Amino acid sequence: MMDAIAPPVARTPWRAYGLEAKYELLRMLREPAFCAPVVAFPAMFYLLFGVLLNRGNAAAAEYLLASYGVFGVVGAALFGFGVTIAMDRERGYLRLRRALPTPPGAQLLAKMAMAMLFAAIISGVLALLAATLGGVSLAPSQWCGLLAVNVLGVLPFAAIGLWVGTLVGGNAAPVLLNLIYLPMAFLSGLWLPLSMLPDWLARIASAWPAYHLGQLALKVVGHDRGGATWLHLLVLVVVTIACFALAQRRLAAAE
Repeated sequence: MMDAIAPPVARTPWRAYGLEAKYELLRMLREPAFCAPVVAFPAMFYLLFGVLLNRGNAAAAEYLLASYGVFGVVGAALFGFGVTIAMDRERGYLRLRRALPTPPGAQLLAKMAMAMLFAAIISGVLALLAATLGGVSLAPSQWCGLLAVNVLGVLPFAAIGLWVGTLVGGNAAPVLLNLIYLPMAFLSGLWLPLSMLPDWLARIASAWPAYHLGQLALKVVGHDRGGATWLHLLVLVVVTIACFALAQRRLAAAE
């Protein structure tokens, strides 16, 4: 009798995680001001620069497929975490959740799942545009590689967004995140190749975490600058751990 009852009880935490992810998805879908730009902007930029302005240039189409994929993923992670965490903290929702009987970390895991889902959607939309309009032809392993880089690349920027969300309120978070996001994307070579920027800007590009994720994506399509894969991964891992630790410290101090 006890054995028959045990499995449903054991599954309860997984059901809680699933429900948390479901409600986070519904929350995002009810915020078209977030969903539409996050998916549409990378696609619009790719259509303009990768298809219309570089028609017939397969190398440019491949480069921009990788770089605008990272551009979209970084935005989804930063704003998906930063703005919502800042708003929840400001409204006292995070404090309320500590009193609820939910599994530890369920909210953060749900937000991570949503950010990864949006990363996959962005990757899929750009891949469709690249294959049909951009004249891009990649091996199956390369398509899968880009998808993996984009989905897993959510982690460091979700950590940055989480940390920013613990520093400022809901109204200030979008402003601060844009001040981080847009210059970082430009100076990391996500909008145009670093060879088109002044030398001194190209030399300091490696200071930005988006540069390292961009280089991993560009390495998949053969247009990176030749840096070591392990070094890019190391930088992203360090950024992820450091920002999550800083965010956790801020949240603990606010209790």
